[in-house]
Amino acid sequence: QVQLAESGGGLVQPGGSLRLSCAASGSIFSFGVTGWYRQAPAKQRELVADINRGGSTNYADSVKGRFTITRDNAKNTVYLQMNSLKPEDTAVYYCNFKSISPLTSRRYDYWGQGTQVTVSS
Repeated sequence: QVQLAESGGGLVQPGGSLRLSCAASGSIFSFGVTGWYRQAPAKQRELVADINRGGSTNYADSVKGRFTITRDNAKNTVYLQMNSLKPEDTAVYYCNFKSISPLTSRRYDYWGQGTQVTVSS
């Protein structure tokens, strides 16, 4: 069973920066798609950014140019660098890993416990 552990959330002023980390219990990130999602109160969970096994990245329009997702395979960690933060970025941020076994076609879908990001003056 894979475990994902997020860290790095906190309270930051508008315009500030935070870096979130998602550490996996094993060397999995190069075998699937890892994404950062967020969920604000009374809103649906939404994709913020993801990175696939080849290293290609994808971002929500609302964070393009401000957030950067990166991966360190040696540390089994995916990062989300968040710059120019806005109050509307306030949410619980979740790490997610998805993969399909090429041998069995079994689908894997793992979530972390989430980390709170609050942007407020």
